[in-house]
Amino acid sequence: MDDRQRYDRATAALEPPFAIVDLAAMRANAADLVRRAAGKPIRVASKSIRSRALLEHILAMDGFRGVMAYTLPEALWLAAGGITDILVAYPTADRQALAALAADARAAAQITVTVDSAAHLDYLEAAVAPVHPRAELRLCLDLDAAYVAFGRRVGALRSPVREPHEAADLAADIAKRPGFRLVGLLAYEAQIAGVGDAPPSNAARARLIRLMQALSARELVLRRGRVVNAVRQFADLEFVNGGGTGSVELTTREKAITELAAGSGFFHPRLFDFYRRFTGRPAALFALPVVRRPAPDTVTVLGGGYLASGPVGPARAPQPYLPAGLRYAPEEGAGEVQTPLLGQAAGDLRLGDRVWFRHAKAGELCEHFDALHLVDGDTVVEPVPTYRGEGRTFL
Repeated sequence: MDDRQRYDRATAALEPPFAIVDLAAMRANAADLVRRAAGKPIRVASKSIRSRALLEHILAMDGFRGVMAYTLPEALWLAAGGITDILVAYPTADRQALAALAADARAAAQITVTVDSAAHLDYLEAAVAPVHPRAELRLCLDLDAAYVAFGRRVGALRSPVREPHEAADLAADIAKRPGFRLVGLLAYEAQIAGVGDAPPSNAARARLIRLMQALSARELVLRRGRVVNAVRQFADLEFVNGGGTGSVELTTREKAITELAAGSGFFHPRLFDFYRRFTGRPAALFALPVVRRPAPDTVTVLGGGYLASGPVGPARAPQPYLPAGLRYAPEEGAGEVQTPLLGQAAGDLRLGDRVWFRHAKAGELCEHFDALHLVDGDTVVEPVPTYRGEGRTFL
């Protein structure tokens, strides 16, 4: 039985649109992440999962420890539900959430907030000033991990802190401020972890990406090590976090790194098909029903415009996955309420049949569905709520 038949059989009682997670595929992807991490723990990036039940499922597996959250309200909610060791990997300007954190000693002991400037520290101090008594806030320093050469920058625009002396100055500032404690350092090399080195049908671009990534990795291993040494003069760091799904096996080699981060690798969305170093199994999919047949080689499915964040372009559209051989109508693409699909495979589809899609990115799929139906073999074992299914929208 092929995957399409298996998914159709497992979900026969469900009416599309709906989303599934193939548990066997997700577990295989998780095991491969652990293998690539070579003994260092992996912090699970919640933005790529967005289901509390699945986060708990993953954290129960060997090799995973802690959560990398994307907002402070999310972290407070996860901590209230019993999840521990939560790093909010993006700075927050939510005054109410900061006050709530400072007023809750239990949550403050489990949540670490990211900063990258003295302005952040001033903002945090002002936000928690009215709270009496208040808990000590755990802080993580975010380091710019982009590659800069010949006046050009490659990588995410994140922290302004780049050099060891800049990190040391901020660490010293934190040490002087009562009620704050620097416990971690974060440096995400997006240009390696988030950029596939095997783009399809473009050998020249692939060579350039691989050269850039090799040079970037060489530069970062030295600079990140120097930053960690500089910061340790002012703080007893509990963790140094780096990497992502696309760079786990590279980042784990650095002595300065104590833990990795990964999230997309569990679901293996479309954008992660283009890496040489690893091969995952698509684990998260969504099904849309055929509702029209405008022509013999064309069907129209309900909805489908679940575009991924990032630079606008065809790579951010979902992939018509099963049956194979379907493509978008170039003048319409993935639509808000309907999506035409072309190709020979359309000739065999009838009204009510399912077309299975893969999202371009992990996690964002969950913003369109209130549940993920967990498939084991050819059976749905249970539905689990997404964040939205629990009435939570953090962004």
